Amino acid sequence: MGQSLVVNTITDAVTLRAAREKAYIEFKSSQAVGKLTKQLSKLTDHLLSHLWQECGLNNEATLVAVGGYGRGALFPYSDIDILILLPAKIKTAESLSKRVEQFVARCWDTGLEIGSSVRTVAECISESEQDITVRTSLLEARLLCGQQKLFKEFSVAYEAAMGPKNFFQAKLAEQIQRHYKYQNTPYSLEPNCKESPGGLRDLQVISWVSKAALLGNTFKDLNEVGLVTQRELTELNRNQRFLETLRTNLHLLAGRRQDVIAFDLQAPLAQSMGIETDSSRQASEAIMRRYYWAAKAVTQLNDVLLQNIEALLFPQESKTILPIPGEGNAHFVERQGVLDISDPQLFQKHPEQILRTFLVFAKTPSVKSLSATIFRALYNARQKMDAKWRSNPINRALFMEILQQPEGVSRAFQLMNRSSVLGRYLPAFRKIVGQMQHDLFHVYTVDQHILMVLRNVRRFMTLEHTHEFPYCSSLIAHFEKPWLIVIAALFHDIAKGRGGDHSQLGKADMRKFAKEHGLDKKDTELLAWLVAEHLNMSQVAQKQDITDPDVVRAFAKKMGDERHLTALYLLTVADVRGTSPKVWNAWKGKLLEDLYRATLRVLGGAKPDASSELAQLQEESRAKLRLYGINDESYEDLWKQLDVAFFLRQDSSDIAWLTRHLYNKVTSDQPIVRARLSPIGEGLQVAVYIKDQEDPFARICAYFERHGFSIWDARIHTTRHGYALDTFQISGSNLVDGGGRYRDIIQLVEFELTAALTNAEPLPKPSMGRLSRQSRTFPIQPRVHMVPDDRGRYYTLALSASDRTGLLCTISRVLAKHQVSIHSARINTLGERVEDVLLLDAANLGKNPKLQIQLETELLEALSA
Repeated sequence: MGQSLVVNTITDAVTLRAAREKAYIEFKSSQAVGKLTKQLSKLTDHLLSHLWQECGLNNEATLVAVGGYGRGALFPYSDIDILILLPAKIKTAESLSKRVEQFVARCWDTGLEIGSSVRTVAECISESEQDITVRTSLLEARLLCGQQKLFKEFSVAYEAAMGPKNFFQAKLAEQIQRHYKYQNTPYSLEPNCKESPGGLRDLQVISWVSKAALLGNTFKDLNEVGLVTQRELTELNRNQRFLETLRTNLHLLAGRRQDVIAFDLQAPLAQSMGIETDSSRQASEAIMRRYYWAAKAVTQLNDVLLQNIEALLFPQESKTILPIPGEGNAHFVERQGVLDISDPQLFQKHPEQILRTFLVFAKTPSVKSLSATIFRALYNARQKMDAKWRSNPINRALFMEILQQPEGVSRAFQLMNRSSVLGRYLPAFRKIVGQMQHDLFHVYTVDQHILMVLRNVRRFMTLEHTHEFPYCSSLIAHFEKPWLIVIAALFHDIAKGRGGDHSQLGKADMRKFAKEHGLDKKDTELLAWLVAEHLNMSQVAQKQDITDPDVVRAFAKKMGDERHLTALYLLTVADVRGTSPKVWNAWKGKLLEDLYRATLRVLGGAKPDASSELAQLQEESRAKLRLYGINDESYEDLWKQLDVAFFLRQDSSDIAWLTRHLYNKVTSDQPIVRARLSPIGEGLQVAVYIKDQEDPFARICAYFERHGFSIWDARIHTTRHGYALDTFQISGSNLVDGGGRYRDIIQLVEFELTAALTNAEPLPKPSMGRLSRQSRTFPIQPRVHMVPDDRGRYYTLALSASDRTGLLCTISRVLAKHQVSIHSARINTLGERVEDVLLLDAANLGKNPKLQIQLETELLEALSA
């Protein structure tokens, strides 16, 4: 490259950068996003054309803008997608190939981050037929410079090959897949403003399919051909401007392409968009509330317009109308797999038909959504959904009937929320639509979490989902009035965000609803109790020793009877599972099930008799050991060293597994480490048997931390002859599917952990892992609470802090430093927060009162680091 070209490249880059900066400054003051994206597009057009001509390509090929750049709307850090169109006959010419390579290289040298493809017209058509993404990108093709004749040839060939019907079906299937990737909800706490349901991509899909069908290039064109009402046109334009402004500000704040509305960007995003807040709401809540309402509207508009376009593309199918059988369904029909109404003014004339719509929907499995006519009619009838409508006995009966349907309930409630009918029928629910949760283990807004929990309860009841939680499905199948648990799911978090205890506030809402809807006293009391106690079972299972008869007895007393216990168990499983895919795991499920079964025995009249339970566990363990040819006398020496607490805290399968590996190594001088696939189906179970020393737990934690394993549960036991027998449930990215790979990991853990425990070197320093982005944005105040138990044998140490790598290892080092032994550990990770409970031996703590204060102080420092 000659010196003049180098100078020009530098000059062009400086000019482009300066022009961009000027455009960004103007945008920040005006928030005129349309002007900015067009300016950026024109600047890029000019520079690309200049570079194209400098490389001598003007008369031999064609430069085409495609994708978002082809639309002429370029966001600050979006990809610049270009197509270099070559004549078929000279594509392989060496001189042309070199100049194309030179052009691409100069684009990058100038600072243009391009996404380039080099194709002939025939190759464009061939690839677009195979890949819907390519076909969509080429739909936006815009000539920049070069041979106009070649571009015209491409346009004619592309239009002939388009096939608007096939394109529509492919884009619809692609949208369904994309929505599924984002859990089919716009209400995640860190949504993608481009790709999530209700994001910019949903608006672009409307534009693409309408353009392919030759219905117009803009929303205004759709309005002119009668596919969009004036109200919908206004909403489309307003929400598009909002989402585009939001995305532009995101790019500028991050200094790169950033489409996820991350926690740490939400507050500055609100500030940059000039969104005012009051003392009762954080800036992040204000911006996200705006986003959720926009996304909700876009989701509905997308559904409406795609239905209308489909009716035009497939006119014959749209004429097929099927009546909905059943009394009271004369106003409803099925059209192309969606529920429709015969009169667009139905809800204005008969507001009681609003809720019947969702009842009919739930009762008709063949319909998958509501028609555009229904969505429009519901919007136009929103003023009819007032206090008088809510108190109408017909509507109350219909709402209860929807809740009690055997199928379609969760789908119906999702649509009721999307169309705002649910919020208008339940004003308390309307208050939590788009309400954020800053606890870092919920990944949905409050309203979406509630609907996820409702869905989970419903899945217990359906045959196709019984494989997920067979025990829950069995329990709910024998539960009188299972729809009561659906109502409890709907109300369990309905009072969040009001201040005060949401369980007690929700209890009052629950009583009011039950009274208004004619529920009897027995059912009302159960529902109010469930809402008030919905956090109790998970707290006991995850934070207390559920093998302690006193804990089980106290929990059983609070339950009162089997009906309350079963209802709370089902609601708790659905609730924990509905917080986040990361929070639920098989270990939490096992803890809840173990607590349920233990409590059920007590409620059934069985006293928590340690001696009888011990005998039963030992006999079951002996039976399993005999299957391995191990006679009873072989392990007597081992079992003599284990106290009652050890047996009561293990399953018979665990006892047999540990005995099988240790019965002939009772006084081993070397550490013994054994691992196996976890019996509960996830991760590994690791057992460590070692002559007791000051810091075995800290060394074990250090090993797991160093290799990226997470500890779900730790059971620490000291034998009568001074050996530590500890078992751990662990998981981690190293644990992958495939038997052979698992066997390698098991052997590696056994070998390396044995070596780590044999090593007498000082404990390695824990890695001070950085807090996650979410934890830095919404920090959790570390808390340490230590109290002795009633018998003075142990101290319960409760720890709460933001999660980070090496945290448990750091805690164990502090305890080892002061020679405080751990009796058991309950490790509980809730998203980005840890809630650990350790049971400490009181030997040293009881003798030295000052040690407790010193320990709490040092632990707080460790948690805060």
